[in-house]
Amino acid sequence: MVALLQLPLMANVFYYQPSVGYCGDPMPLYDTNEGVFRIYYLHDMRPNPEWTFHPVYAIETNDMVHYSTLGEVLPTGDRYAIDAMIGTGSVIYCKQDNTYYFFYTGNKHKNYDEECRQVILCATSADGIHWTKTDFLIDANMGYYYRDDFRDPEVFVGDDGLYHMLVTTGKDGENILAEFTSPNCRDWTNKGVFMTTMWDRFYECPNVFKMGDWWYLIYSELHREIRRVQYFKSRTYEGLKTCTADNIPIWPDNHEGYLDSRAFYAGKTASDGTNRYIWGWCPTRRNQDNTAVNNENGEPDWAGTLVAHRLIQHADGSLTLGAPKGINDYFNTEVTLPCSAINLTQGQHQLFPALNQQTHLSFTVTTSGNQDKFGISVARDANTSIFYSLIVNPEENDMRKVNFEQEGGIGFIPYIDSYFFSRPADNTYHVNIYIDNSVLVLYINDALCYTNRIYRMQQHGWSINCYSGSVQVSDIHQRVYDEGVQTYEHILSNTTNPAKRIMNGRLVICRDGKNYTALGTTF
Repeated sequence: MVALLQLPLMANVFYYQPSVGYCGDPMPLYDTNEGVFRIYYLHDMRPNPEWTFHPVYAIETNDMVHYSTLGEVLPTGDRYAIDAMIGTGSVIYCKQDNTYYFFYTGNKHKNYDEECRQVILCATSADGIHWTKTDFLIDANMGYYYRDDFRDPEVFVGDDGLYHMLVTTGKDGENILAEFTSPNCRDWTNKGVFMTTMWDRFYECPNVFKMGDWWYLIYSELHREIRRVQYFKSRTYEGLKTCTADNIPIWPDNHEGYLDSRAFYAGKTASDGTNRYIWGWCPTRRNQDNTAVNNENGEPDWAGTLVAHRLIQHADGSLTLGAPKGINDYFNTEVTLPCSAINLTQGQHQLFPALNQQTHLSFTVTTSGNQDKFGISVARDANTSIFYSLIVNPEENDMRKVNFEQEGGIGFIPYIDSYFFSRPADNTYHVNIYIDNSVLVLYINDALCYTNRIYRMQQHGWSINCYSGSVQVSDIHQRVYDEGVQTYEHILSNTTNPAKRIMNGRLVICRDGKNYTALGTTF
């Protein structure tokens, strides 16, 4: 055990944010040729240029902690171009012609007469990094779809061996996902409406994949009252269509398929064949206001910090999210705490040392009854009058929900509470919290994932609180990263071996025959 490491303010580490600008919608790919996760994302500058914005940047990782940047890989067109603004898409490698295909949304500033404002475009590449735009175009006229909302192409291989593309759009007054198929990623046939999106919902950033015996559709609900990442599941790809048929939802679990909070959006996944991860952005907030999460003038900004989770598939096919192993393994030093276990009754709390810029908190809570209520607070010291709390609140039907509250201030903050999850049968909650700068991610029992952005946590203490009943808290840990305990080389030069190698405990790759670039820790 060591005393708390007081570190200077620094950039994000494992929740990625570029040194200039912010991360918008991610489009991840696991490149089987290189053995690396490559995440393409829309780059938001703030302020963006007046006429052209959101070029595509890319980063690479193998451990969801260390990211190497590739910079801009797909620029926008000029102010008059069909892709003056780039929108979300997807990348796929076609083995038939050994070519990477990047299908993306082209946005015009304005549609003229019968022109379509949004269209599906394509760029190709031999290595997934250097891209050439093509004259490929699919527009709404192929199926009389909405001209101004025709975006977010998701391309994948079906059980039939064909390439399938889903596009977020509308038709005949209904919001839908349209489907196209191709034998080769070049020639596409309109297959019509794949599924309706129920009521007035609009499914952005669709992501389709098969995991074990189940097919999944992950999407981001645009509706301003929701704005969360959700999913459907089915034993077959065609069965996904039935999940919204006749506006009667077939939810995949007991909390309507929600995967995270309002502070995680545009989530899309990629798998290395063993683990599947999802990346989405955690929005910044205007004026760093922790309460600005409502659906009106306090709506969070578009884009922010890239957050990665690991998908957990349960026996019934339902999904939840957990921490990537690399993030958990990143922390190597224990902070000295006033206690490692404590019993608390109603109204009591225990304070702990100040948080570092990156911190991992973990503990186990066992409640004495089914209605006991506990939580944690951050930005809290002995004399703090206003602080922020994540409260595990008992709900109807033996469910639980995490509420976000400004204690000493406005109290409950709407729209940023979690989804519902079932009370543990043994009333035991295994809690893990990962903090990187102003981004906080909470996991409970492989049942709950909750992301939030909370400014000004660092250099202040935190506490565990009991609000009603009594709780036993055990295995309390506060971990940080100490460079003196474990170091890695990020770039290794002057070598002619182009193979991937393990050097100083780190996986590196050489693409130019000379320079080795780190991809992630080895574990």
